[in-house]
Amino acid sequence: MPRYDYVSMGFYTFDCLGWPFTEVPPGGGTVFIDELTIAVSGAAGVAAIAAAKMGLNTLALTGLGEDLMGDWVMQRLKHFGVDTWGVQRQPGWKTSSSIVTTRADGSRPALHMKGATGNFFVDDAMIPRATDTKVFHAGGIGLMDAMDKGQTAVVMKAAKAAGAITTVDIFAGSPKDLPAVAQVLPYTDYFMPSIEEAQALCGRSDHGDTAKFFLDMGVKACVLTLGGDGAYYHDNAGVKFRIPAFDIKVKCTCGCGDAFDAGYAVALVQGFDPETAVRFAQATSALNATGLGSQAGVKDFEHTLNFMKTTKAK
Repeated sequence: MPRYDYVSMGFYTFDCLGWPFTEVPPGGGTVFIDELTIAVSGAAGVAAIAAAKMGLNTLALTGLGEDLMGDWVMQRLKHFGVDTWGVQRQPGWKTSSSIVTTRADGSRPALHMKGATGNFFVDDAMIPRATDTKVFHAGGIGLMDAMDKGQTAVVMKAAKAAGAITTVDIFAGSPKDLPAVAQVLPYTDYFMPSIEEAQALCGRSDHGDTAKFFLDMGVKACVLTLGGDGAYYHDNAGVKFRIPAFDIKVKCTCGCGDAFDAGYAVALVQGFDPETAVRFAQATSALNATGLGSQAGVKDFEHTLNFMKTTKAK
């Protein structure tokens, strides 16, 4: 029996979020807002906490600075029962952090400081414990500078060899980001980028053609998040479908795709069929969007399941 249900490796950030953002005041002026909060975010950080909230025994693999932001992220991970054995902290590192200005429509321009996400390194001695899991997630490929030079692929290959189901999310904006992503695709069961990131990598516009590009590179299935349009599933057996988004009042979209990753992992552990898995992941993402800050609207498994069963789609 694996030690963990879920291992989430990669991009963890400290976020400070304000709502609603309307303008940058001129000079040294002030604009008043209604809400201010802090949250653990990032493609792996959101996934780790949201999965833990929904009952998965979760391990964090990342780097944090020896700073106030890193202290708080560690405290928050432990608060939700996430195992922090794999969190590395070194003198001189800074915690990856963002100032997120959330507009009333949920969009969220941000100021980001790249930090220890680019420094941490899962060495060979760590791999046996790091891959002793039912589901292994690499979140934020393209930002893990030290790992993206080849070690992410080594860890993913080991996870597959250990019997884990593997999932991948990315940070990509152009074809130049493809080499870092391509090296892990042969060891990826579920490739789960946003449609914008996927199309930026491959230069294709059709959902099916975009998915086929990555299926041809070795992934078992593409689960592309489409924002307000839902999600698109396409696997190497030819199964494909689109699940619409839920009809909700959006507060903040920060971390929605990352919460989707967590929901999909929970669905895999629960043994849900593909359509139910995507719908459950969509429910997790939708709940995330109802609060300010990543995971704010995600409570637990039963709450998410009930939301999925009772909330209308668009």
